[in-house]
Amino acid sequence: MEPWRSYDSIADVYDRLMVPYVFAQPAKDLVSALRPPAEGILLDVGTGTGVCATVARQRIAPAGTVIGVDPSLGMLRLAKREGLVVAGVVPELPFRDGMFDAVLASFVLSHFRSYQTAMLDMARILKPGGKLGVTTWRLDKSDCRQLWQETAESFVGKEELARASREALPWEEWFSDVTHVKEALEMAGLATIEMERRDYSVNMPVSDFLAVRDISIQARFVRERLGVERWQHFRETMAKRFYTHFGEIVEDVRQAYIAVGAKPSSSM
Repeated sequence: MEPWRSYDSIADVYDRLMVPYVFAQPAKDLVSALRPPAEGILLDVGTGTGVCATVARQRIAPAGTVIGVDPSLGMLRLAKREGLVVAGVVPELPFRDGMFDAVLASFVLSHFRSYQTAMLDMARILKPGGKLGVTTWRLDKSDCRQLWQETAESFVGKEELARASREALPWEEWFSDVTHVKEALEMAGLATIEMERRDYSVNMPVSDFLAVRDISIQARFVRERLGVERWQHFRETMAKRFYTHFGEIVEDVRQAYIAVGAKPSSSM
């Protein structure tokens, strides 16, 4: 089964918890860095439940157009509340060459089997002078995510968990290096590249943090590996360790890179 299909079953929790805690502020920062034209046509690749598309639509409304594309129908079911969505995959985006003034790819580069072909496909649909904006995570772990990781490894093994992560997110580690983000944009023929690092800190109840982790790619692997009874034991163990170590509230700190590149005015 393609890894993205597992997102169908988690869309509701993703939208309720992960969007406000994890993705909302980076989405605002990415759209601000991209500076899409007010009357432009913008594509949000890997739109999920539409967080970036919503921010972009607010910025370029009412004259501009925003389209969200994602392979997960479960995610698109929620994203369609915010406007036009399309089911599709990258590469082979179902759009003609030079159609868009701007393209967003928020935390999706690590998912592609070949980031090179994905980047070229996104550059293909940009108009000359159009911009592609991307975000990627650094892999530094806050104390709460480190404790979750160590506990998960104690149940399924460090190497098994790492292997499952690499299979689902083959380029996550590679794109945690900012020089590789720039290299990918340049490889796609983009220029005038602007890059910055942003730090994000959020306080949340332990129950919400664990609910967010329960729908992560790693947790989905752990659940499948353990079965129903051992999964319940895993969750009980995790909760006990978290409440003992942190109390009721955890601070989750993440670092992200925001990068924007422009397609040269002379078509590639």
